[in-house]
Amino acid sequence: MAGPRLAVLTSGGDAPGMNAAVRAVVRNSHYHGWEPIGVYNGFHGLITGNLAVMDAGSVGDIIHRGGTVLRSGRSDAFTTEEGFRQALQTLSEQQIQAVVVIGGNGSLRGALRLAQAGVSVIGVPATIDNDIGGTEITIGFDTAVNTAVEAINRIRDTASAHDRTFIVEVMGRHSGFIALAAALAGGAESVLIPEEEPDYDEICRRIQRGYQRGKAHSIIVVAEGAADGFQAAREIERRTGLETRVTVLGHVQRGGTPTASDRILASRLGAAAVDLLVEGRHGLMVGIAAGEVRPVPLATALAETPRPDPALIRLASILGS
Repeated sequence: MAGPRLAVLTSGGDAPGMNAAVRAVVRNSHYHGWEPIGVYNGFHGLITGNLAVMDAGSVGDIIHRGGTVLRSGRSDAFTTEEGFRQALQTLSEQQIQAVVVIGGNGSLRGALRLAQAGVSVIGVPATIDNDIGGTEITIGFDTAVNTAVEAINRIRDTASAHDRTFIVEVMGRHSGFIALAAALAGGAESVLIPEEEPDYDEICRRIQRGYQRGKAHSIIVVAEGAADGFQAAREIERRTGLETRVTVLGHVQRGGTPTASDRILASRLGAAAVDLLVEGRHGLMVGIAAGEVRPVPLATALAETPRPDPALIRLASILGS
């Protein structure tokens, strides 16, 4: 006889490592004698009943794959009373006792709403933006940064060959974590993040100082929420007279094989989510603090607004000068 039923879904923007988290949830559920149910297309799948029992073999050979085998998306219907009631009805009809939600801020808000309705829920933070409270790092961030750094390395070759300034626009509408980490690791001269006002005077001074000491190129990393890359390029050209090109990385940062760090992080958090539910604990998100898995209340995690470390911002400024 099958044990308690546990649903797992991925929601919102995909992040490299989501599949590793799904795999960990499914395999650890079987280890504890629970029956994992995959929900396809995020919260919309709860509304439509797009579910399937997942055996241990169903998650074989997915740990290295980007995206999510359960598929993802945002559900406007879930935010309505009718859609939410239908999702609860699906859980009741399918005799599902617990839910693991893997995703970013919007997904975790959906998880909190389920928890407030009496559903046993654990959230797993997965977003390349790294902008969720209650955890030092989120699934997908490391891979996205490495993707951006690889692009910067390639662009630097072209920038050097043609004596040009390049703007590299990365994701981050409200968060500068990717931009700051990529700028530090990629050796960029300047970085623009949403948390700080762009200082074009300083940016242009840096570029001109570099050229005065014989530097043939400059790389500037811009988070999409800090400035439009093309507008920033026009401003720099206007002020310096230097030819400036733009590369927008866009959704390239979301795809691809997750790094070893993201696979390990996702495996730890996915397994921990199941452990908590087996212990009878819920309404929580599993995060990382000082290298250890730490459960925090969903409401607490969502109430926090993480900001990039000022020390790292200062370091990027010093090293880029």
